[in-house]
Amino acid sequence: MPTPALLCRQLIKTFDGTRALDGLDLTVDAGTIFGLLGPNGSGKTTTIRTSLGIYKPDGGSVEVLGSGDPLAVRRRTGYLPEERGLYARMKLQEQLAFLASIRGLSSAESERRSAAWLDRVGLAARAQSLTRELSKGNQQKVQFAAAVIHDPDLVVLDEPFSGLDPINSRLVKELILEQRAKGTTVVLSTHRMEEVEAMCESICLIHHGRAVLSGRLRDIKAKYGRNTIVVEHSGGPGCLNQVPGVQTCDDGGREARLRLEPDVDPQRVMRAVLDRVEVSSMRLDEPRIEDIYLETISASERSQ
Repeated sequence: MPTPALLCRQLIKTFDGTRALDGLDLTVDAGTIFGLLGPNGSGKTTTIRTSLGIYKPDGGSVEVLGSGDPLAVRRRTGYLPEERGLYARMKLQEQLAFLASIRGLSSAESERRSAAWLDRVGLAARAQSLTRELSKGNQQKVQFAAAVIHDPDLVVLDEPFSGLDPINSRLVKELILEQRAKGTTVVLSTHRMEEVEAMCESICLIHHGRAVLSGRLRDIKAKYGRNTIVVEHSGGPGCLNQVPGVQTCDDGGREARLRLEPDVDPQRVMRAVLDRVEVSSMRLDEPRIEDIYLETISASERSQ
């Protein structure tokens, strides 16, 4: 079996008597994009910081790139924190070159890569600007460049789409996929479920410091089966509420997603939909990761 890029076993971290991580198990396969999910306060950032050696665990163990000491392999890892981690009064190219140099690159290589990355994120013309002069979105792009400029084997991205407009969100998504294509392992912590759906091969959903759902995304979705009817219609919002056999209805007015109750005949529900609205298309589908996320968190809350 290949060595995982990140392995957490029964990880415990406590702050002021409160357990932020409570026996967390997590495995990230090398060369994949891995989604680290969970509500605010669930323990995602604590997991990241403990895994990278920023925090010392109170129990359990962490292995990063085959090493039991995350700090011993820090030059092979990259980290984009949720909070801005840049120097406000440094010029962009100077800053990227400095951050590359402390990851072990020569002065000449640091300068070359900093210029290349500023060009890649569309900020070559701002190379001599101070960080504080940039918008939040442009700062986020610089921070992404800082996380990967030294070609890490593992990069951890905590809310990398924060502050980005749709154009720059697409750019960052392309950059993440480029990292994956060249063999870098990417841990992606985000609330944007559509990006998880599009990019992640495996996920771990954390709640109250524990893993409540983990595995390959396609396997997780397959367990639920095709239990969702997707309807494009012209009936307006709310017209498909209370259809018999439907557990939940997410209806935006033009497209509705009807989550079926267990053991309900989908054909019967489809006929009921056709009796209510004019339909332009209708299909039976797997649930979205957002639906699975919400259901799992709700079940976890009920079990507390």
